[in-house]
Amino acid sequence: MRYCPKCGHQVEMTIPPGDNRTRAVCPHCAHIDYDNPRLITGTIPLYQDKILLCRRNIEPQFGFWTLPAGFMENQETTSEGALRETLEESGSVAKCQQAFSMISIPRINQVHLFYIAKLEKDDFHPTEESSEVALFDLKDIPWEELAFSSVTKTLEFFIEDHQKGQYGFHEDVILFNSVPD
Repeated sequence: MRYCPKCGHQVEMTIPPGDNRTRAVCPHCAHIDYDNPRLITGTIPLYQDKILLCRRNIEPQFGFWTLPAGFMENQETTSEGALRETLEESGSVAKCQQAFSMISIPRINQVHLFYIAKLEKDDFHPTEESSEVALFDLKDIPWEELAFSSVTKTLEFFIEDHQKGQYGFHEDVILFNSVPD
């Protein structure tokens, strides 16, 4: 940020009094810009012991498979955002069962939160954001074609828990990875 969104004056990068991080501060009106992490919400949509995945029709990672997920909007809960993204990316109506994984990715200022969700029926289709939508048996997940490391990690946690017959909540951090997020 170079200019204040309040008054248009050029900002200075400084640590405001009482803070511990460098921020864009306007020396004219004292506005402080807090650039905080973005929250990505999504689902692990299940139907008859299969997981629904979407082949991305948009960048980043065009053509790769992913769980339906995206940026949370203002004035919605995390589960509402996850269900909205599931509908937008797969055409499917789902119902959240439980929060399942939360993965922080500090290098890109994001937190990814996934819910286990049940599909009421196998009603899904390609959308503007997904060129293909399909159900996969756990043994058939296309690991080498997954779009994001947070999705890979979430699916690994899911398979581990599925084998135990009990689903917990998993928190993790991805610091560096060759797969973009």
